[in-house]
Amino acid sequence: MASTIPIPGLLTRSRKRSFLLPREHGAWGMLLVPLVTGAVAGQPNGEQALKVLLFAMAVVGLFCLRTPLEAELGISAMRPQGDAERRLIHLTICSYAALAASALVVLLIWAHAYGLLLVGTAAAIAFMIQVWLRRLGRETRLNSQLAGAIALSSTAAGAYYLASGRLGATAAILWFLNWLFAADQIHFVQLRIHSARAVSAEDRIRKGKSYLIHQAVSLVVLGLIWRADWAPGLVLAGFVPLFARGWAWFLESPSPLQVHRLGLSELIYAIVFGACFIIAYSVPLLHGQI
Repeated sequence: MASTIPIPGLLTRSRKRSFLLPREHGAWGMLLVPLVTGAVAGQPNGEQALKVLLFAMAVVGLFCLRTPLEAELGISAMRPQGDAERRLIHLTICSYAALAASALVVLLIWAHAYGLLLVGTAAAIAFMIQVWLRRLGRETRLNSQLAGAIALSSTAAGAYYLASGRLGATAAILWFLNWLFAADQIHFVQLRIHSARAVSAEDRIRKGKSYLIHQAVSLVVLGLIWRADWAPGLVLAGFVPLFARGWAWFLESPSPLQVHRLGLSELIYAIVFGACFIIAYSVPLLHGQI
């Protein structure tokens, strides 16, 4: 006879996970895809690959630190109940902080990666702007998420810097392209949520006017980047599925919003985008020295 787990046990386990790991699945992609693309673009050797690994430890530790820290400060939807949960939060905060701090100390003292201070300062400012926008209410939710994406996608610049030893125009372009991709996904998901009841193409166009403008501006910017030869063409081609699914939504027949399916499809787009990056910078014939 199969054993069963009591419902209270399931609830307790679920609550513990909510204090340990960030719940925003999309944010994981916005953090890790830029990190991987930046590292690949920098083409690291053995020692540089170790630096990138330490950087990954630091950013994952800092990213995860926010969840228990917000619970401890009382600004999270999940609040600790009882001494056991408070001890768990304190232990988690100390663990994540120690992981991030130790990795950063090694990078600064051993690798002399002082350029990370510049990238980290810019990311911290973006995070502070996100917090400020979140406090203004639901009307600024989109802008707050876009600001948060600036901070998360900074891992592209940091990883490229550690992999190549250079922090310049290429690092900035990699950061910007990863943010632009994330910004399109954020805008589209918010549009789908707020337009779930739009039944006609006219309703969708009216509600999605700002998104269409966003895509038009993105196309112009990507065209300028391509003309200036600041990124391989295959990288820019990674944006094509985003534009295609955005335009298709305005024309397709109305259907109920399936949030899980939407999240899965956006994850697939992010993987395709990352794959384009990896191929473009791994095959010598597909990229030059930029």
